[in-house]
Amino acid sequence: MAGNLFARSIHDLSAAAWFGGALMGAIGLNGATAEAKDPTERTRLSSAGWMKWAPIQTAAFASHLVADLAIAWENKGRIAKQDGVARDTAIKTAVTVAGAAVTLYAGILGKKVEKLADQGSEGATEPRPGASDELKSAQEQLKLLQWAVPAFAAAVIILGAKHGEMQRPKNVFQGLRP
Repeated sequence: MAGNLFARSIHDLSAAAWFGGALMGAIGLNGATAEAKDPTERTRLSSAGWMKWAPIQTAAFASHLVADLAIAWENKGRIAKQDGVARDTAIKTAVTVAGAAVTLYAGILGKKVEKLADQGSEGATEPRPGASDELKSAQEQLKLLQWAVPAFAAAVIILGAKHGEMQRPKNVFQGLRP
C-alpha cells in the first residue's frame, strides 16, 4: 500500500476531535451549564469544562499540523503536477489557519468569561441583565464563535475528503498537466 496511512489517520482523527469537541461543547456543555440553579455557576462550570478540553484540543491541533506536513511531503510531486491540487492545498491551509485562530480567540474570550464568572449569567454565552459590558461583549462573541469553530473544522474535514477524492487514479490522470 503506497501512501502514509498513519499520517492520514492522525490528520482525520485530529480534525474529527476538533469538530466533535467544539460541537459537543456548544450543544452539550454550554447547554447543560445553562441549567445550573446558581447563575454564577453557569459560566464557572462551562469554563471549567472548556479548560479541561483545551489540552486535548491543543494536542489535536499539533498532531494535525504534523500530519499535514507529512502528507504534503508524501504528495509534493502530485501537488506540483496535478491540476487543482496546489490551489486546494492552499485553500485548506488557509481554512485550517483561520479556524485555529478563531478557536484560539474563543479560548481567550472563554478565559475572560471565566475571570468574570462571579457576575453570573443566563448561560455560558448569554449574559444576565446588568452584566458588565466586558462580560456581555465576551459572551456575545462566544455565542457566534461556538458555531464558527465547528464550521471551520467541518470545512477542513470536507476539504480533506476532496483531497482524497483527487487521489483516485481516474482523477489523477485527468488532472495531470502536460
